[in-house]
Amino acid sequence: MSMRVVSIINLKGGVAKTISSTSMAYILSQIYNYRVLLVDNDKQGNTTKLFNLHDEEEMSIADIMTERNIDVEEVIATTQYKNLDVIPADMRLLKANLNVIMDATRPQQFILKNALEQIEEEYDFCIIDNPPDINISVINALVASDDVMIPIKIDKFTFDGVDELIERIEEAKQMNPKLKIQGCFVTQYSKNLVNQQGEELLNNQDKYPMFNNHIRRSIKADESTFSNLPLAEYSKRCTAAKDYIELVKEYLEKIHGGRE
Repeated sequence: MSMRVVSIINLKGGVAKTISSTSMAYILSQIYNYRVLLVDNDKQGNTTKLFNLHDEEEMSIADIMTERNIDVEEVIATTQYKNLDVIPADMRLLKANLNVIMDATRPQQFILKNALEQIEEEYDFCIIDNPPDINISVINALVASDDVMIPIKIDKFTFDGVDELIERIEEAKQMNPKLKIQGCFVTQYSKNLVNQQGEELLNNQDKYPMFNNHIRRSIKADESTFSNLPLAEYSKRCTAAKDYIELVKEYLEKIHGGRE
């Protein structure tokens, strides 16, 4: 199969986008043995830092966004895990995005798509960890993606930003008709009334598709970040890691029609 590109995105912060992206990439590469490229598309560089790849001397996604004839292979960093590579990010992405917007001499929205096409035979999946923002590199991610997955945390502001995000996705579909929202999934789930009622509300609405699996709150998730380890590597038996494994299984069943 050719490389399938998945954007993990929500315009709200604090919904576990990075832990979702890194968990999904780790599970696909280590449990399913797929070849996975993880793209850090957030200037904060949290995915990059998790894999100890933060180095401002090295090339990053900022170079992909601004260098015209870049060899993407030169930007890709290997991790300590077989089948799992990373395109790093850091604060240079902020300036790169401004440069892209100011450069009217080339199509701004297709830079990442064109770059990923260079290496699409070398990977099975590309997971893009996006910031809580709509900027030119996020639009590039949506234009380059096949699938969108939206992590959401149930609270008073659950729906803030989701409608706006859906609108942006619909706009991106004009440039990328194959783009599909595979679903929203609840993160940091606790078995209390707010979460139970919120999840019921989400499952009964028809504006956004929902995954059946939710990700339970686990202290191990925070600990894994401090240990610079993917969650399922840090504690495979914790509830959140098990839930991510089930979520990835559900995603694969969705895209393969029951075949993994």
